[in-house]
Amino acid sequence: MDIAFVSNVVYPFVKGGAEKRVHEIGTRLVDRGHDVTVYGRQFWDGPTETTYEGLTLRAVAPAAELYEDEGRRSITEAIDFAARLIPKLRRRIADHDLVVASVFPYFPVLSSKLASLGTDIPVVTTWHEVWQDYWNDYLGYLGPCGKLVEFLTARTPQHPIAVSSVTADRLTELGPSRDEIEVVPNGINIDQIQSASVPEIALRADGGTGFDVLFAGRLIADKRVDILLDAFDRAANHCDATLGIIGDGPEADRLQQKAQNLEHADRVTFLGFLDEYEDVLGHMQAADIFASPSTREGFGITYAEAMAAGCTVIAANHPESAASEVIGDAGYLVQPTVDGVTEALHRALAGETLPVSPQERAQKFDWDQIADQAESVYRQAINTV
Repeated sequence: MDIAFVSNVVYPFVKGGAEKRVHEIGTRLVDRGHDVTVYGRQFWDGPTETTYEGLTLRAVAPAAELYEDEGRRSITEAIDFAARLIPKLRRRIADHDLVVASVFPYFPVLSSKLASLGTDIPVVTTWHEVWQDYWNDYLGYLGPCGKLVEFLTARTPQHPIAVSSVTADRLTELGPSRDEIEVVPNGINIDQIQSASVPEIALRADGGTGFDVLFAGRLIADKRVDILLDAFDRAANHCDATLGIIGDGPEADRLQQKAQNLEHADRVTFLGFLDEYEDVLGHMQAADIFASPSTREGFGITYAEAMAAGCTVIAANHPESAASEVIGDAGYLVQPTVDGVTEALHRALAGETLPVSPQERAQKFDWDQIADQAESVYRQAINTV
């Protein structure tokens, strides 16, 4: 197969979940003899077309700021990239057997379809989340515009992939039938996770390593780190546990102020955003428990990473979270309340044995298996044209 991925950001020059998925699947497909081209913004140095780890990187547009001052993804950047994509992809469309477009931002999906008009080249989409009413929270008065673009994208002829059944079910509310949608989860590099070195900051004076409880993620309201802080403070009344929080975001200042007022404030450490992914993995390796009572997770890659690192995972049982699909019986699924998280922390800190080993559960998300699934769906899309 000759596969064209469309992603305005390209890993490892920009590091995020969607672009990492393209890289991990793409490099494995190259190893299997397929040709893979990534159409994106030129965040790399050198010529506009280059090769990186077997992938052909083709610049559609120069690098640009991805976020606005409020911490939201830039709408103008997405529109600019989508507009520049059409002629670049159209010119080379006959070179490819299919186009795979990441859905967020949405405009490049519409551009990919326009570039393929008049050909029999299918467009495969990868849906990481379906936002619907969340657009109102994200964009305020522009929320209806976000919902409209999401709706139009879902109604565009495509071969949709969802990263979880939760996302697939939400996508059916916008148009596609459930039997049209293939579920191919996100993946993890288990060898990389299990070989990560423990950061120096995680080495304790008492000779131990790591925080007893760890959170890693963007500090936004939906992650419910405020609940975790209160629950940890209660649990810490009965043990000398510590909590480490990795990440940054619009909630950072409020959460740090809240933590200062906890009874056990001295046991909570905010590590901020860590530039090196290996450092995040190292903290997971050193931790005993990974807790993230997030109420909105299209997949929840940190849960899989933490399980691979041997952590007991605590996550929220919520209709807008795919945590249950990731964790299964290898962790704790609780109500996103202080009482629910506190109880799970007590059980996990006491060393309760789980029905399934977290590391065993994590094996199903290894990138090699995910690439197998993706390759099968891509072939199916080509064969059904």
